[in-house]
Amino acid sequence: MKAAVHLVIWLTVLALAGCGSKDSGGTAAAPKWTDEQVSFVADGLTIHGSYRHSDGDKPGPAALLISESGNTDRNGDNAVAGPVGNMRQLAELLSDKGIASLRYDKVGTGKTGLGPYAQRPHDVGSAIYTTGAKAALRFLADRPGVDKAALSVYGVGEGAVHALNLAVDATPDAPKVHALALLQPLSGRYLDIITRRVRASVDADVKAGAKTRQQADEVLAAWSAAVTSVRSTGVVPPKLPEGLGAIVNPGNVKAVLETDAIDPLALAAKVPAGTPVLLTCSDADAQATCEAEGPLIAALRHTRLTVAALNGVSHVLRDDPSDNVANYAKPGPLSPQLVRALSGFVGH
Repeated sequence: MKAAVHLVIWLTVLALAGCGSKDSGGTAAAPKWTDEQVSFVADGLTIHGSYRHSDGDKPGPAALLISESGNTDRNGDNAVAGPVGNMRQLAELLSDKGIASLRYDKVGTGKTGLGPYAQRPHDVGSAIYTTGAKAALRFLADRPGVDKAALSVYGVGEGAVHALNLAVDATPDAPKVHALALLQPLSGRYLDIITRRVRASVDADVKAGAKTRQQADEVLAAWSAAVTSVRSTGVVPPKLPEGLGAIVNPGNVKAVLETDAIDPLALAAKVPAGTPVLLTCSDADAQATCEAEGPLIAALRHTRLTVAALNGVSHVLRDDPSDNVANYAKPGPLSPQLVRALSGFVGH
């Protein structure tokens, strides 16, 4: 059961940086950074977020931050894993590099909540998340202190899929994405990734003596049949084994189908040639190992791609070789490996 719960939780320090006035030697003080509470509307849904910006009077670079899947809010806090805070830390790291940012509570989380979907939560799917991301990027681009030619998008886990959608958006009034950071991104279609994880989990159980080969094959066969049924008919078979009903069930099947229909490889192939792209993978993140990310990396070869292979970094971007969900909310800094990778990327 623990393994199944870990499969579904994809998530992927509170400190506002301040400063004083000029010092006694007359040196100009560093810019003061503020987390301004903002809101904007996406197809009838009022989305709330934090626009982190300086008090400077010249337009500068800015980044849209898109959090992990599930009930993960603007700060990376998750309803299951707890107050992770990694997205807040990412915003603070970028402001240290002189980059403003917008992070937001997507539908169903934080101050945004479900809004008009409160009476029909089953209608919330990937398309609504992408619509929210597009509205967020337009809002950010229209801020007076933002250089529209220096917009970047940072997505974690499933958030990277929405980041890719923004990078390939051909709508005439869509802001142009100058650079793209895909942090531990989904490496393929949603249900295909789950299938790989189920296979790895039952194989590990066989190796440890927790299951016979026949039992493992039965679990995998039941899951594979469920994937076929969901994709062909939209119907979830009853009584999936190993807690796999937490991953796909009648209550979330619409959202799962919408997510599964998106192929990150196809989106990656459409990213404009020469776009600066940073992709991170980690040997500790079972859903985003460098091997698993291989096809996505290949699909991005036409871009100005930088691949950061991280060691012992969990899915929430901290040093934790176990990548245990129970550790996600433990206080700690972003991995120094990630910080170095971002430091080399932000100037592109």
